[in-house]
Amino acid sequence: MQDYEAYDGLGLALLIEKGEVEAGAVLEAAIERLSNLDDRYRAVVIRMFEEARAQISEGLPKGPFRGVPFLLKDLHLAWPGVRLTNGSRLFEDSVPDIESELVTRYRRAGLVVFGKTHSPEFGLTTSTESRVFGETANPWNVEHTSGGSSGGASAAVSAGYLPLANASDGGGSIRIPAACCGLFGMKPTRGRTPCGPTRGESWGGMSVVHAVTRSVRDSAALLDATAGPDLGAPYAAQPPARPFLDEVSEAPGKLRIAVQAEAWNGMATHDDCLDALAEAEDLCRSLGHEVVEAPFDAGAEQLSRAAVTLLATDTLNAMTERADALGRPLVEEDVEPGTWAIAQFGAARSASDYARAVRRIHQIGRRLGAHMENYDVILSPTMATPPLRLGKLSLSNPDREEQGAATLASIGFTQLANAAGNPAMSLPLAWNEGGLPIGIQFLGRMNDEATLFRLAGQLEKAQPWFDRRPDLD
Repeated sequence: MQDYEAYDGLGLALLIEKGEVEAGAVLEAAIERLSNLDDRYRAVVIRMFEEARAQISEGLPKGPFRGVPFLLKDLHLAWPGVRLTNGSRLFEDSVPDIESELVTRYRRAGLVVFGKTHSPEFGLTTSTESRVFGETANPWNVEHTSGGSSGGASAAVSAGYLPLANASDGGGSIRIPAACCGLFGMKPTRGRTPCGPTRGESWGGMSVVHAVTRSVRDSAALLDATAGPDLGAPYAAQPPARPFLDEVSEAPGKLRIAVQAEAWNGMATHDDCLDALAEAEDLCRSLGHEVVEAPFDAGAEQLSRAAVTLLATDTLNAMTERADALGRPLVEEDVEPGTWAIAQFGAARSASDYARAVRRIHQIGRRLGAHMENYDVILSPTMATPPLRLGKLSLSNPDREEQGAATLASIGFTQLANAAGNPAMSLPLAWNEGGLPIGIQFLGRMNDEATLFRLAGQLEKAQPWFDRRPDLD
């Protein structure tokens, strides 16, 4: 297919619908792109080419993305008969016999799944590196991280394998890779998308699943196709007043925007990120919005301790359940050193500690809700640093102090939205002098993805990024 990269997902679907190109030809273009480039970027860890061809030959539903190639993140999402490793040697041979509800909805939307993308072990760090599959490189500079934990997805989209890919976000894992790779990344409201059939929530409700995309409208249309509770869901986000796709072309009106220049966890913000923030402030003012300095005190220590308690206990539970299924004790060599340390932290927590952590993130959400009665969105950098070099954030980095500090710097602006449950998005509005993308984050009110999509649509039109691509030669 000619000009495959020139289209977003909805654009490809329209070509297929009009009969201008066959779904099979679009798939083969995606496969060719992946096959030619992935030895360099190592974004896709499980190839499902024959399964994808079978999906087309068996007939695709008439959904909004009928015939569009798609990749699943290799974390939690199950496709029957295909390995689900979670980026871990402990799960390297795990093959589920169930299909995740979200996968069912992707298939119903007409998406053609042709592989699974790299995730660090259990999604525990913000760079996509693992002992199982190696390092995923950033297409903008292969010496730097593509972000994490959805770094495989972001590298694949950035390198043009496809226009959108599945991603998940428990501390910034949609927004951070989107920022690193020059993409749009929307983290929806807590409970917006389903976790079933075997999970009710992840990381105490901090994690939610959606996608990284080249265009805003693809993100909106995909969320329309997948949002809503599944059978037995413990809770769900408030339904939108109208489709999210309709919001993208709607003017946001004059918004009151609060600026957050300092990371909520107190980590210093790099000058490149501050410069990008200043440019974003000017852009928003030029579009008629009111932009004011109004920092929010999230309570760094309480936020960080609650978040790590929830992710550590959840990780420990996943590890012990897997060891039990294998009929043997869990041993340190099963996982990477950083993962083992996190699990040991989890093992030292009590039931009271867990309950307190859940209460803490709920309290943070209440305080943020009160703060945002005065503001429509909060504007900040997505990360406190530009994309770091590979190795620094690895769970196998022997310098645990370096790894910890780098992790805190990467999540200093993103983690609040996960704790509170609010929607938040990263937009590719800046690049530094070294040619690396610098993401800009907007955090919205609870259940208010609509305002974010309106604003994103406006910013995408005012400062387009779709045709800005890394040089892959």
